[in-house]
Amino acid sequence: MNWDQIEGKWKQMKGSVKQQWGKLTDDDLDVIAGKKDVLVGKLQERYGITRDEAARQVRDWSPQGRETGVDTPDDYGRRRAS
Repeated sequence: MNWDQIEGKWKQMKGSVKQQWGKLTDDDLDVIAGKKDVLVGKLQERYGITRDEAARQVRDWSPQGRETGVDTPDDYGRRRAS
């Protein structure tokens, strides 16, 4: 499942996200709306972790990340800068 699919099925995915990251509020989940970068930012804010750590957690949680590995937002920037 890629992030376009997660975004499209966000209402179904909210329970899994809430189970994984209980500090996220229902309002947070509505704001996130399946967008990976927003989820990473909210995790960073709620848990007081670095962006890299939040991205790693999202990667490890996501079905796509567990299967194939997903680049973190910083990986995209590094690749473009190369």
